[in-house]
Amino acid sequence: MENDNIKLTASEIGTLWGEYVNGTMTEIVNRYMISIIEDEEIKQVFEIAIKTGEKQKKQLVSFIEKDGFPIPIGFTESDLNKSAERLFSDTFCLNYLHIMTIHGLLGHTTALSVSVRKDIREFYNSCVDDAKNMYDLTIELLLKKGVFQRDPYFYPAESPEHITATDFTDGFFGKGRVLSSTEIISISLNIKKGTMAKALSIGFSQVTESKDIRKFFEELEKTADENLQALSKILHKDNLPVPMSWESEVTTSKDSPFSDKLMLYHMGFLVQTAQVYYGTGLAGSMRTDLALAYEKAILKSLGVTRKWFGIMVKNKWLEQPPLAPNRKELAQDK
Repeated sequence: MENDNIKLTASEIGTLWGEYVNGTMTEIVNRYMISIIEDEEIKQVFEIAIKTGEKQKKQLVSFIEKDGFPIPIGFTESDLNKSAERLFSDTFCLNYLHIMTIHGLLGHTTALSVSVRKDIREFYNSCVDDAKNMYDLTIELLLKKGVFQRDPYFYPAESPEHITATDFTDGFFGKGRVLSSTEIISISLNIKKGTMAKALSIGFSQVTESKDIRKFFEELEKTADENLQALSKILHKDNLPVPMSWESEVTTSKDSPFSDKLMLYHMGFLVQTAQVYYGTGLAGSMRTDLALAYEKAILKSLGVTRKWFGIMVKNKWLEQPPLAPNRKELAQDK
C-alpha cells in the first residue's frame, strides 16, 4: 500500500508535532549563537546545524500538512532579538550544541521506534544520521579546543567477577563498594547536562524582564545546583573527577536575545528531559545512596515542572498537541 493512502498514527503525529516545536526553538537559539560566535571553526559547525534544521523543518511541515493537521506555531522571528549583546562565550555555544545534539539523537531514535509508515521511518533514519554526524563534529571540536572532559578511567580486573555480598547495594556510612562503570554512564551524563541547564538558567535570569519568570529561573538554578551537588558528592566520595561547570562562560549582559516564551519553554524542555535521564540512572543504580539521589532529583524536577506549566498556561504560551477525539462530547452534541 502506498504511503499516501496510510494515515499517520497518533504516535507518528505526536512525534512530528514535538519535533517541529522543539526544532523551531533550537533553530532560533542556533541563529542567535552563530551571530555572536567569533571562532570560525565553531561557526562552521553551527552553519551545518542550521542547514540541517531547515531541511528537517520542511519535511516536518510536509508530513503534518498532508494529513490535514495544523502546523504548530512553535518559535519564529518574533522570539529572537537580533541586536542583543553577547550572553554566552564561543565555547559555551559549542558545548550547548553538543548537549542539544545528544537530546536530538535520543528524540529521533525514540520517534523512529514508534513509527510504522515507511516514509516516516526513512525520515527519522536520516535525522538519526544527521545527529550522529553533528555529534562527531561537536565532540571532535570540543576535544580539539581542549574543553571536553572525558569520563573517569578505570583499570581492568584480572578476570570476570560475580557479586558475592549483599552490601553491594549499600552506599551509606562508608560501607558498600565503589561505583561501577555502568553507574558512571548516567552520573556523568546527568552532570554534564545539568551544568549546561544551570548555566542557561543563570543567563536567562539575567535578561528576562519578568519578575515572576526571573524568580522561576532562580528557583530552577537552585534545584539544578542541588541535584548536581548530590551526584558530584557521590563521585568525590570515590575520588573520581567531576565534569567541569559552565557558569563562567555566561557574560554579564542584561540584554535578552530571546523572548520570555522561548526561554521558559527551553528550560521546561530541559527539566522534563532530565527526568527521563534521572529515571534511566535510577533503573541502573545498584547503590542505595545513588538511587536515593535520583529519586530526590526526580521529585524536585516534578515540582519545578508543575510551576513551569502554570506560568506557561497563564501566559498562553503552551501549545496543545493533537488530542484523541472526545467521544462523550461528540455524543452530547447530538
